Amino acid sequence: MAEKSDIEEVLDALNITPPPATSAGLHAVTNALRHVYGKMGVVRGTRGMLKLNQKGGIDCQSCAWPDPEHRTFNEFCENGAKALSDEATRSHIGREFFASHSVAELKQRSDFWLNKQGRLTEPLILREGGTHYEPVTWEEAIGLIAGELNSLASPDEAVFYTSGRTSNEAACLYHLLVRPIGTNNLPDFSNMCHE
Repeated sequence: MAEKSDIEEVLDALNITPPPATSAGLHAVTNALRHVYGKMGVVRGTRGMLKLNQKGGIDCQSCAWPDPEHRTFNEFCENGAKALSDEATRSHIGREFFASHSVAELKQRSDFWLNKQGRLTEPLILREGGTHYEPVTWEEAIGLIAGELNSLASPDEAVFYTSGRTSNEAACLYHLLVRPIGTNNLPDFSNMCHE
């Protein structure tokens, strides 16, 4: 019998149930905490949630909604809590994962499955003709990127894409890195979708 794809496994696990009476309130809070505590742990999760969208804290990478003048104790939604827990997960993957999973195999997996494996712990490269990502040192990774950028006829040949979930702080640092190179090619997820 053929092995099921992760998408087929997820579909097999789905149930049809009557709709809940409410989808906000206590239900949303418990669901958010399940994600936060499950991925970050109780202490880290609580600390993160107390800083989310607070003055002197961190902006939610989901939407950055809060009113800067009138912030409340819980200034985030369920999706904001999930986004924070996703970014701060304790799960991580390293060289062993990539040694046992080829690029062809990873292409067959869903985004959901790939994300559940965890965060990267070191820079990786897919060498020409290679079938697996290989770890490289930070010095080698930065050297390879610098070499590619320096070989361009114009800085505008480069595009520096960021995710729609990139925090404002990270996007600002990215701009500080890219602008001295001599380009404004800094599209984010929103630009790419709307264009």
